[in-house]
Amino acid sequence: MATKVVDLRSDTVTKPSEAMRAAMAAADVDDDVLGADPTACRFEAEMARIMGKEAALFVPSGTMANLISVLAHCDARGSEVILGDDSHVHVYEHGGISTLGGVHPRTVPNNPDGTMDVDRIVAAIRSTDGALYYPTTRLICLENTHGNSGGKCLTVEYTDKVGEVAKAHGLKLHIDGARIFNASVALGVPVDRLVRAADSVSVCLSKGIGAPVGSVIVGSKAFIQKAKILRKTLGGGMRQVGVLCAAAEVGVRDTLGKLADDHRKAKVLADGLKKIKHFTVDLTSVETNMVFFDMADPRITPAKLCQALKQRSVLAMPTSSKSVRFVVHYQISDGDIQYALTCIEEAVEEILACDAKSERCSTNGTS
Repeated sequence: MATKVVDLRSDTVTKPSEAMRAAMAAADVDDDVLGADPTACRFEAEMARIMGKEAALFVPSGTMANLISVLAHCDARGSEVILGDDSHVHVYEHGGISTLGGVHPRTVPNNPDGTMDVDRIVAAIRSTDGALYYPTTRLICLENTHGNSGGKCLTVEYTDKVGEVAKAHGLKLHIDGARIFNASVALGVPVDRLVRAADSVSVCLSKGIGAPVGSVIVGSKAFIQKAKILRKTLGGGMRQVGVLCAAAEVGVRDTLGKLADDHRKAKVLADGLKKIKHFTVDLTSVETNMVFFDMADPRITPAKLCQALKQRSVLAMPTSSKSVRFVVHYQISDGDIQYALTCIEEAVEEILACDAKSERCSTNGTS
């Protein structure tokens, strides 16, 4: 029998459940590019309702969702978007807003909690007096939860405040809400209230929700109509896409209620890591389903640790030269957490033993 793999690389690694596979096989479909796929239409309407917006659009990926949203709001080349310097849109999406849209990013430092200082956002807005020289500010982007900050949640009060700034300056507000439901659950705030200030939100379906493919964009009917055209332009128009929407429907129905348990298990994992003296973990930073921890012993590197864990069928990802990230999802059990912690302890012992052996060999060789 094959050893079970405990995959903590990301919450994107989940496999479709049996219920999802059954729903995909039975999905009522038609041509979605022609607006005729009944499953897609039903799912988009439901997501718009859940998010408190007028309309929604299914797209192949979160990167496309954010790209479409930025291009829809910044529909003149030379527009500028204010966003965090450590945000997913800025760091991990291949500069698509500039490459494909001619949109200029103006970064503001992300704080450790994922926010940007509001006064710095205001200071970054271009004055119309400099229109001859500067790009035109049209959009502010937030990310909730904030991935590079460890899955931190942006509060509704903060989001509302940024929304007020955007409105006062005639700008739009987009939220990269790839894990917005994690934020909603952790904060205890209904998701529609959490994003009320936003003009658009992207929601990933293949992370915590557990669907195999896709994201949705939500916003006004006029915005979604622009988004639909951009989706087609970018090659994201798909035909019988109800097959994919059917799986996402099951995820929204069955998996959202499990997010709180993902967060609990992440805290258990962090607490276990804290007890290993060779690591440093900030327990207060674990707000959702992500755990970041640093190597406190220079003999242990993220690459060595992840390689030793892989040999024990535990998968993880280094995030820097001294840090590793674990991400919990609904297909990780309490038993998996305990198994992972046991393997981590064994991996540390193995790495230190190998280091000691190498040192002895080196000493013997030079004596």
